[in-house]
Amino acid sequence: MENNKAVITFSIVVPVFNEKDNIFPFYERTVKVMGELHEPFEIIFINDGSRDTTLDVLALLHQKDKRVKVIDLARNYGKEIALTAGIDYSSGKAVIPIDVDLQDPPEIIPRLAEKWKEGYEVVYATRESRQGESWLKKLTAAMFYKVIGSFVHINIPPNTGDFRLIDRKAVDALKELRETHRFMKGLFSWIGFRQTGILYQREPRFAGNTKWNYWKLINFAIEGITSFSNIPLRLATYLGLIVSLCALLYGLFFFITTLIIGNPVPGYPSLLVIVLFIGGVQLFCMGLIGEYIGRIYDESKQRTLYFVRDKIGFNDTP
Repeated sequence: MENNKAVITFSIVVPVFNEKDNIFPFYERTVKVMGELHEPFEIIFINDGSRDTTLDVLALLHQKDKRVKVIDLARNYGKEIALTAGIDYSSGKAVIPIDVDLQDPPEIIPRLAEKWKEGYEVVYATRESRQGESWLKKLTAAMFYKVIGSFVHINIPPNTGDFRLIDRKAVDALKELRETHRFMKGLFSWIGFRQTGILYQREPRFAGNTKWNYWKLINFAIEGITSFSNIPLRLATYLGLIVSLCALLYGLFFFITTLIIGNPVPGYPSLLVIVLFIGGVQLFCMGLIGEYIGRIYDESKQRTLYFVRDKIGFNDTP
């Protein structure tokens, strides 16, 4: 392993989950691009509990090219954990996380490497356009980056995914962060170092369907905000103060009107609305607090992030 660290320049880290149709096209385009750089490289595929023949395809690909290595996780842990596993096992001087669906073109890698050679330690790829995505997906993505940019105190570049180049110094820093709830876009920014970005055109998915539905995207947004900001808790405090003030003013209004015009039959609909509104605010705040308490609970258990069922190619010399 130490010998590999001395000779490998680029480690390409690719999480996969039920992506059998995308693996060979991705491999062919990536190998062609990396050949033009004339630098030694490895491609690390992380099989995140795939239920199709993804693992078999990866094993065949390793037999064809020993530069292809495979980490077979014990179950489906999710993309953030799979990406973490790939980074942990990488040995290159620079690490390049990328998706296998070819929405992020491998042909962009030389531009990332060029910026890296200029002295930047993290070079991220920002999507100038998002081809093959619906208007609703583009709208929700824009809203996500707008919200997280307002809530989080670190600079998370908008329209930027995991596709980037990370220098070994930054990778070693990233490997020290072992929190259970992992929002990798935030962690990439949080570690700091000298960072810059490039623009590119995001392509449509090559084959298959995305694993991200809108429910998962909403949960992902909540994960990102609560992992890097306590502003929601502060907003809940402000909301509670505003509701209390409104209740006080409403009570004062009824007190004055009772003195002036007497006490008419109370309005049960308005009373019901007020009770339901206050109850909803309380449940919202309790749920918000529960999100943070749940994270504290998970972190306190200090479980390992993942288990590896098998590794392919890590004892081989390319």
